[in-house]
Amino acid sequence: MRTVRLIISGRVQGVYFRRFTKHKAHDLGINGTVCNRADGSVEIIAQAEAGKLEPFIKWCHKGPITARVDKVEIKDLDGSHPYQSFEII
Repeated sequence: MRTVRLIISGRVQGVYFRRFTKHKAHDLGINGTVCNRADGSVEIIAQAEAGKLEPFIKWCHKGPITARVDKVEIKDLDGSHPYQSFEII
């Protein structure tokens, strides 16, 4: 099991980024959270087997057609908190 935090910067708020992210996570069997940050970016915590995370991370570099992703920061987390679903917060 791998847990990562992604910070997505660009035009990612007000363009349904979180909703599309939740659908993509559900399609790929990924648990975690997605939320808007005060600085205009989006934060994603994603948890799944490494093989499932790679296509999700690749998708995050593009995002939905309504968004413009300028930068994706990725950090591995310790995974001590198990997520049971994927939620917008």
